[in-house]
Amino acid sequence: MALPTRTDDDRTSFQQCLAAVVDVLGIEVGPEPAPGDQRRWNQLARVALRKACGKGLTLSDASFDVLVKAAVHDPDPSFNRQFVEPALNAFGRRRVRSALLEYLRTGTDGERAGAARAWYWSALPLRLGHVRAETSSTESPAEPDDPSALMREWRQVALREFVSNEHLDVRRCVLPVLPLWRSAYPPELHDLVDAAVSIARSHPDEYIRHRVEHQVRD
Repeated sequence: MALPTRTDDDRTSFQQCLAAVVDVLGIEVGPEPAPGDQRRWNQLARVALRKACGKGLTLSDASFDVLVKAAVHDPDPSFNRQFVEPALNAFGRRRVRSALLEYLRTGTDGERAGAARAWYWSALPLRLGHVRAETSSTESPAEPDDPSALMREWRQVALREFVSNEHLDVRRCVLPVLPLWRSAYPPELHDLVDAAVSIARSHPDEYIRHRVEHQVRD
C-alpha cells in the first residue's frame, strides 16, 4: 500500500520552505504563473531546482538547512527526494542523517513524520557529483557512507517514537523505516519491539496494520 496522505497537510509551511530554497540557492523560477497560483509556482520551483542540480550547483553552508527543512515539510513522499539528494551529495550522508535524527527527536509531530519520510531517501547513492558544497574538496564532495552508528541510533529513537507517540502521521511514516525484529536492537529494547508489533497489528488504521507484516521478521 502507498503511504497515505498526511492528516495535517500544512502546505503553507512547505511553500515558505520552498521559497527559502529558491532564495538561498539563487535559483531562477520562471515563467511567472498567474498571481495567486501558488501550486503552479511550486511546480516551477521544483523543475528549476531539478534543472539546476543537473547543470551543477555549488552550495553555501546556509543551503543545507533550507534543503533539509524543505524535505521535512514537503507533503509529497516522493518529491521530497529533490531536496534530500543535493544535500546528500554536497554535505554528506552523516550530516543529513544527523539533521533528520534531530527533527525526529525534537520536531513537531508533522516534522517527525516528515523526517521519517525523508530518511528513506538518505540511503540514495551519491550520483550528483557536480553538486558540491563551497567548502568541499575537489576530490570528494561528501564523506563515504557511515551506516552503523547513526543507523542504530535512528532505529532506537524511531522505535521509542512509534510506541510512545500516538499521532497517526508519525506512526504511518516511521513504520516503513523501522525494522521490527529483536536482533536489530540491544536486549533492553526487545520488549519495546514486541510492543511496537502489538500496537501496529491492532491499530485501527488499515495502512499500519498492512505495513507491519512487511516489517516483522520472526
